[in-house]
Amino acid sequence: MSQQKITTLIVDDEPLARSGLRLRLEKYDDVQVVAECQNGLDAVSMISQHRPDLVFLDIQMPGLNGFQVINKLKELKQPIPMIVFVTAYDSYAIKAFDVHALDYLLKPADDKRLKDALDKVREYYSTQHHDEQSRKLVNLVAELTGDDCEEILRKLASGEPVETNPYPDVLAIKDGSEVTRVNVSDIQWIDAAGDYMCVHALDGMHIMRKTMKELEQELNPQLFVRVHRSAIANIRFVKKLVSHISGEYHLILHNDTELKVSRSHRDKVKAAMKM
Repeated sequence: MSQQKITTLIVDDEPLARSGLRLRLEKYDDVQVVAECQNGLDAVSMISQHRPDLVFLDIQMPGLNGFQVINKLKELKQPIPMIVFVTAYDSYAIKAFDVHALDYLLKPADDKRLKDALDKVREYYSTQHHDEQSRKLVNLVAELTGDDCEEILRKLASGEPVETNPYPDVLAIKDGSEVTRVNVSDIQWIDAAGDYMCVHALDGMHIMRKTMKELEQELNPQLFVRVHRSAIANIRFVKKLVSHISGEYHLILHNDTELKVSRSHRDKVKAAMKM
């Protein structure tokens, strides 16, 4: 181990958490941090590019969370590195990860816990159990969306079966220190407002920091259709598709909200209306 460094990637959406972990890792001569990522999409790209031995992977992040990162790597047929999950869910994480993962760190990670995790990493690394751990991890999260991370951890810890629906039933919308759970089936339409998304649901409007592309990938395409570069509609709430003399099309929702349909999305909207 003294002759070969463990190449390492840090993935966390909190800058202070990334820098704190990097500083702690600098104390270990056999660990080399090759990159840092602030979200799941960047993590997939960096893992594919650097092929690190080890990834410290935050679970709850915007875009793709930690579970979804592993799913995406599997879809792309990329090697799964050794994973140490980083989580704030101390209620369930200990039991769940003792059983199912190589190791985990609870935020904020302390020096002793990090040392224990690295000892376990070295054991797997030196005894060539890496492939075994990767298979175990992939089997665990292969079909999990992980959008409701706390619920998944609770089920893993208690031994309950975990649903394998590829699309979430609940959208977790973070606003500062608060998280609002919105039933996806209650979402009528979504439109963009600068860097934010306005999620219009039956219980009102919710603001979330996410891109339209990310949301489109997360939502079931059998229910949600992109009608414009800045709008997505839930087909269940669409009353009719109206064509105007100008050649433009508009969707009319049951609450009489009118959404313009762009030419580039017109055919997809028409097909969705026939389903």
